Amino acid sequence: MKKLRIAQIAPLVERVPPKKYGGTERVVYHLTEGLVERGHDVTLFASGDSLTSARLVAPIRESLRLGKKAHTPIMVNMMMLSRVYEKMAHEFDIIHSHLEYLTLPYAYKSEVPTVLTMHGRLDLGDSPAMLKSYPDMAYVSISDSQRRPAEEINWVKTVYHGYPSSCFEFNENPGDYFLYLGRFSEEKKPEEAIMLARACNIPLKIAAKIDPADKGFFEKKIKHLLDHPLIDYVGEVDDVRKVELLKNAKALLNTIDWPEPFGLVMIEALACGTPVIVRGCGSAPEVITHGKTGFICNSRLDFIDAIHNVDLISRKTCRKEFDRRFSRDCMVENYEELYYNLLPAHLFSNNKVSRYMSAV
Repeated sequence: MKKLRIAQIAPLVERVPPKKYGGTERVVYHLTEGLVERGHDVTLFASGDSLTSARLVAPIRESLRLGKKAHTPIMVNMMMLSRVYEKMAHEFDIIHSHLEYLTLPYAYKSEVPTVLTMHGRLDLGDSPAMLKSYPDMAYVSISDSQRRPAEEINWVKTVYHGYPSSCFEFNENPGDYFLYLGRFSEEKKPEEAIMLARACNIPLKIAAKIDPADKGFFEKKIKHLLDHPLIDYVGEVDDVRKVELLKNAKALLNTIDWPEPFGLVMIEALACGTPVIVRGCGSAPEVITHGKTGFICNSRLDFIDAIHNVDLISRKTCRKEFDRRFSRDCMVENYEELYYNLLPAHLFSNNKVSRYMSAV
C-alpha cells in the first residue's frame, strides 16, 4: 500500500492538542497521530507549542488564545495557508485543511487535492453563499445534520470524530452528581441545566470556560445562578480533570439549543460510560441513541423525566457504543479511505485505488 505525504492544517487558536478547551485542535491531534502510526508521512501546520509525532511547521510560537504575544488571527492563518499552497504544496499527495472558508481560494487553484473538514455551523450569515461559490471542493461533514444549509455542494463523506479508547476511563459506579461541561454561551443554555438541577434537587457540577465574547452573557444570565448549594462551578478544566468529572458523573446534562455540528463532549461522556441527556437538535440524534445511550429531549418535561430515569441506561452499553462508532481508529480509517479515493490514479503503480483500499 502506498504511504501518503499528508499535510494537516490546524487552526492556530489553540495548540495541538489543546491544554484545556478546544475541540477542533483535539480532533486534528488524534487524526495526525493515527495517520503517523499507520506509516504515513504527515506534516502538521499548527502553533509552535503543539505536541506531535509528525513534522511540525509553525507560523507562530504559541497558540492565539493562551499565548503571550498578540496576533491578528485572520492574518496569521492566511500566512500559514499561503505557505502551504504557494511554497510547499508540491511536497504533498493530499492536503487536509481544518480552516474551513479561509482555505477555499487557495485550494481552488491547487493541483494537489484538498480535503476540507467543516467543523462549525453552516447556517449563519454568508456561510451557505460562500460554500456555494466553491461547490466542487471535497467537503467533509462531521454529521449529516451539518449539511442541511448547503446540501447541494460536493459532500464526499461524513466522518464522525473519534478518540483513542485509552484517553478515557470506564466507570460503572459513578457518583450522585450530574455534569455540565463546555462553554458558557447563550446557544448552549447553561442556565437551563442549572434550573433543571434545582427543580429536580440534584447536584450539578459545571466545568466551563468563558470566552471574551460571552462575558456579558455570563455576568447577566449565569453568575448569580451559581450561588446555590446544589451548584458547584469548577471553572475551565484540563484533560485529566475532565475525565475525572465525566467518569464519576451520573449523566451529562447537555442543554444545548443550537444545531451543533457534532459535540465532542457527548462521545467523551460515552467513553466513560456516562449517559447523555441532550436536546434533540443538530447532531444529537445521530450521536445519542434514545433510551440506549441517553435521552433525546424536546421539552423541559422531557429533561426532567430523563433525569429521573437515567439509571435505566446501561453504562456498559454507552462504552460499547463509543468503541464501535467513535474510536480514533474509525475516524482515521474513514479519512484514509477518502484520501486514497481522491488521489489521481496515476499515483498508483497499478492504477487501481480499490486494490490498495482492500489492504487498508
